[in-house]
Amino acid sequence: MCGITGITDTQIEDFEEAIQKMAKVISHRGPDDDGFYIDKFVALGMRRLSIIDLKHGRQPISTSDDRFLIFFNGEIYNYRELKNELSPYEFKTESDTEVILAGFTKWGFDVFARLRGMFALAIYDIKNKRLVLARDLFGIKPLYYWKRENKIAAFSSEIKSFLALRSFRPEVNDPAVYNYLHFQYNPLEETFFKGVYKLPPAHFISLDVMTGAFELKRYGKLELNPDSLLSLEEARKEVNEAVRDSVKHHMIADVPVGSFLSGGIDSSIIATLMSEFGGGAGLTKTFTVTFDGISEGKEAKETASLIGTDHTEINVSKEEYFAVLPKAIYHFDEPVADPSALGLYFLAEAARKSVKVVLSGEGADEFFGGYNIYLEPFSRKKISLIPRFILRIISLLPLRGANYARRAASSLEDWYIGNASVFNLKEVRKLWIGEKLERLSLEGLYKESRNISDSEKMQYIDIHTWLVGDILAKADKMTMAHSLELRVPFLDIEVAKLASSLPPNLKWKGSVTKYILREAFKGIIPESTRRRRKLGFPIPVSRWIDEEVGEKIIGNTYIKEHFDTKFIEKLMWEHLSKRRDNSRKIYLLLCLAIWYDTFINGHS
Repeated sequence: MCGITGITDTQIEDFEEAIQKMAKVISHRGPDDDGFYIDKFVALGMRRLSIIDLKHGRQPISTSDDRFLIFFNGEIYNYRELKNELSPYEFKTESDTEVILAGFTKWGFDVFARLRGMFALAIYDIKNKRLVLARDLFGIKPLYYWKRENKIAAFSSEIKSFLALRSFRPEVNDPAVYNYLHFQYNPLEETFFKGVYKLPPAHFISLDVMTGAFELKRYGKLELNPDSLLSLEEARKEVNEAVRDSVKHHMIADVPVGSFLSGGIDSSIIATLMSEFGGGAGLTKTFTVTFDGISEGKEAKETASLIGTDHTEINVSKEEYFAVLPKAIYHFDEPVADPSALGLYFLAEAARKSVKVVLSGEGADEFFGGYNIYLEPFSRKKISLIPRFILRIISLLPLRGANYARRAASSLEDWYIGNASVFNLKEVRKLWIGEKLERLSLEGLYKESRNISDSEKMQYIDIHTWLVGDILAKADKMTMAHSLELRVPFLDIEVAKLASSLPPNLKWKGSVTKYILREAFKGIIPESTRRRRKLGFPIPVSRWIDEEVGEKIIGNTYIKEHFDTKFIEKLMWEHLSKRRDNSRKIYLLLCLAIWYDTFINGHS
C-alpha cells in the first residue's frame, strides 16, 4: 500500500524537485519509504506503507532486462496463485508488486482483469516511452490526473499533490459542485478542480510520453445477472465459502491486521472469520466508534464479547468532531458530505496505534442488497391501485409519508439517483444562482439495467455511483490519513461474481435485507447480530448544528457568489426552530465552505 505520483509534461519545472514535492504531500499514505524514477520524459514517485515483503518490496521494481518498471498502490490477494502461472519468470522479491509487472510482460493489458484485489498503478515502458495507468475494477484505490492543453501533465493518488507544482492553479469546477448538491459527493469524472479528472474504475490509460497522445480504455464491467434457478441451499453454501475464502485472502500480510466492528452483520462476519482463522496469533483486535454515546457501541461490544475479540471503543464529542472536520476535508480532496466519514477518521486514528491493516464491511450492502430503500419497490406494490394523481396530491401536503407518495407517483428513473441524494432538482434550482448547469444523467445505467427488477436497478445505480463516489472514497481517504490500510473482503472479484448472480428472492424476504448473507452465516455469527437491522453510524449532527455553522456557510465567498443566501437562511431558521430537520443539507453546505477555504482561498 502506498501513494503514487508522476509528471509527464516536460514543460513543468525541474522534474526532480517537483516530483519530490508531490510525493512529500502524500507522505501520510506511505511513511515507511519512498522511491523515484526520472528521465527526460517522465518523473515518477511513490511513498510506501510496507505490508508485504517488508525488506525487498521497495519500488520501483523493474524487469530483469530493465525495460519495464512499476509503481503500485494497493494489494493483490491472488498474487501467489498468479506467480505459479508465471513460471519460469525469475522473481527477485516476494512482493505482489513484482507479480503484476511479470503478468504485464506476459499478458499485457489483460493482466488487470486477472488481479484479485485493489490497485492504482503506473507501469512504464522505458524502451518505447509509454506509460500505463490503471485502476481496480471497483474503484477501491483512487487515481487522479491533471490535463493541460488536452495532454496529461501529471497524476497522483491524491489531488493535493498537484498543489505542489508552481504551474498548477486551483480553480473551482462549477459542474462538480452543482452535482455535489444533488448526490452529496461528486459523481463526475471531472473533479472539483478545473482540469483534474478521476481515472474511472476498471479503466486504464495508455500514454505516449514523447507526444502526449493517450487513450482511455475500459478493461472490465460489473453487471447484475440474476440466476433464477439458484436455490437457497446452493446459494447459502456458495456465499459462505466465497466470503470465507475472501477473508482468508484479505488477511495476508507481514504486519498486524485488525477489523472495524460496527455491530452490524457485515463487519461481524468479517471479525468472526478473522478470529476463526487467527491460528493462535492472539485475539483479533476490533474497533468501533460512538458519538456522544449515540451509536452501535453497545451492539458492537456485545458482538465482540460473544466472538472473543480484543475490542476498543472510541467516543467522540461534538467539539472533537468539528475540530477534526477541516482536517478530514483536506484529506478528502473533494468534499463528501457524509457525516459518518469522520467515524472512519477517528476509528483509523485509534486502530493505527496497534495495527497497520484493517478489514471492513464496505460493499456488502450494495452487492447483497442491504439498504432499506431497496425494499421500497416491494411495498409500493401495495399502493399500486391508488391513482397517481391522488398520490401526487398527497406528496404536496405537509404529511408524514409525503416523500414516499411522491416517489410512488413517479417512475424509478425520475427520482432515484443513489442511496443518499440531498437536494432535489427543484431545491437546487432555487439554491443555485450561477450559470445554468445540468445534473449528471443516469440514463445509460438505467438502460444497462432495464431487464432487472427496480430493487436491482437501485443496486446497479449504487454500485456504479454511490459505492465509488462516497463509500470507497471515504474509506480510502480517512484511513490513509493515518497511514492505515483498509481492505474490503466483500469487494472481492469472486464474492462480487456470486452476489451478482443472486435473484431478488435470495436478497430480500419480507422486511429482511441481505437475506442470503444472514442465512449463510446462521450458527456462525451471534444470532442477535445476524437478525439485527442495518444501523450505520448514527451521528447526532442534527442537534450539533448551531448558528455559528450558518454564519460559516453564508460568510463563505464562493457560496455568496453562487448561492441564494436567503434560501440558506431559511434552511437554518427551519432547522434551529425545529420545524424541519435540514441537517444533511446544512452539513453539505458547511463541507463545501470548508473545502473552498482550504483549497482555493487557502492556496491563493
